[in-house]
Amino acid sequence: MSGQDQDDTLILPYTTAQKKLKGITWLDDILCSATSQEVVKLAGQQAAALLRDRHHLRPEEDDDFNIRNPEDIIQAQLTAKRTLTVLLLVIASISLVVGGIGIMNVMLVTVTERTREIGVRLAVGATRWAIQLQFLGESVMLSLLGGGAGVVLGIVGTVFVGRILGWPVQLTTESVLAAALFSITVGVCFGFYPARRASRLDPIVALRYE
Repeated sequence: MSGQDQDDTLILPYTTAQKKLKGITWLDDILCSATSQEVVKLAGQQAAALLRDRHHLRPEEDDDFNIRNPEDIIQAQLTAKRTLTVLLLVIASISLVVGGIGIMNVMLVTVTERTREIGVRLAVGATRWAIQLQFLGESVMLSLLGGGAGVVLGIVGTVFVGRILGWPVQLTTESVLAAALFSITVGVCFGFYPARRASRLDPIVALRYE
């Protein structure tokens, strides 16, 4: 269960170990099995009562031992997994926000540099929706390029670490599609303000812009 190699394990009666290994008069772990799955908790309670009696503990004294059953171990593993998942989500969210702010700044600079172009397009009949859609598309393309580079680096890094540590690697199409979807979402959300700002420019002011 814990991933230990059973070929490196020696099993013998504890009394024999205590006699053959001098100075060993205590036990670190005791493994017990219940008669059925339904009485696991009851068996733990009985084991606790027996240990308290053997250790001569009074009712007001705390246990000087720990009893763990498989359900507790599994629950602890699930809790650790959820904590790690939340931590990764927080880190990913911060990365997305930072990347989105970078895209928004780039698009704002682009709008400023292309003010005369926007003014010409508006003067010859381009609609504000067309201008907004143009800059939204550019923002999405920027985020998709960044997301694609991130996916490639992520796959390379995952395979590299997996080979070094000997871990199995499983890459799914769903994860790649999810990355692309997140990239599009970031591009739309953080590119909306620059695109709207470009579409609301006054054509006359834009044509006079130097």
